[in-house]
Amino acid sequence: MKNALSVVTLLLALTLSLVSRAESAEKRGCRLIVDAATGKVIVREGPCNVRYSPCSTFKVPLAVMGFDSGILKNEHEPAWEYLAEYNSSREEERASTDPTSWEKVSVVWYSQKLTRELGFRSLRKYVEQFGYGNRDVSGDPGKDNGLTESWLMSSLGISAEEQVSFVQKFLARKLGVSDKAYELTEKILPEFKAEDGWTVTGKTGSGFQRKADGTLDRKMHVGWFIGWATKGNRRVIFAEVLVDDTPSDSYGGPRSREIFLGALPDIMKVQSASPVPAR
Repeated sequence: MKNALSVVTLLLALTLSLVSRAESAEKRGCRLIVDAATGKVIVREGPCNVRYSPCSTFKVPLAVMGFDSGILKNEHEPAWEYLAEYNSSREEERASTDPTSWEKVSVVWYSQKLTRELGFRSLRKYVEQFGYGNRDVSGDPGKDNGLTESWLMSSLGISAEEQVSFVQKFLARKLGVSDKAYELTEKILPEFKAEDGWTVTGKTGSGFQRKADGTLDRKMHVGWFIGWATKGNRRVIFAEVLVDDTPSDSYGGPRSREIFLGALPDIMKVQSASPVPAR
């Protein structure tokens, strides 16, 4: 009896904590977590079928493309030098960059050099092959910039549901690419630690909402964090998207990541503590 009461007490405390997070999730956008082994939905909060620009989360499929095509050789080759013409506003991008630092620092010009090496036809072929989002790499209307801009607040859009679907196919080795592409992409993706023994592999993405006139509002952010989390032999796949409802001076991607890392342990405790139905 005491054990049953303690489980109920734990569930109540954790549920109340998650209710407040769920309320903010509706403002934030979406949180979707599924079991990697079964595909069962563990958490679904907010409108998870709404598409946003993938921004730097597109570096995950880009890495797969790069390794599968042979343009990217291993975790540290090729190392490409920064050129003044890239005109990066971030100091950490103005340095020699290899595949590992590309993902860790989230270097835009490295992605663009990679897609130029890949070519538009191959980029479009891979996006179609992966079934990635709306599959539209045309870029901005009339600008012929899809090769280097389509995933940066432009034509390419993806929902949290579709992000999770892509990661599911990646982990199940169902993207139709080489074993090397899967293995090396996993090696270069950033890892983070969450409480209660969870290791989280994932990629952030930061973008902006649009004003009524279609221009970008750089105070109103959209932030992604997508990937998978592992503890022992348990693995879950997730997509977290933050959509600001008030102005902010900080990028959405890092904020989305911190929100998810903070929430994951409690979410999984609730899920693990759920009583087994009597038979």
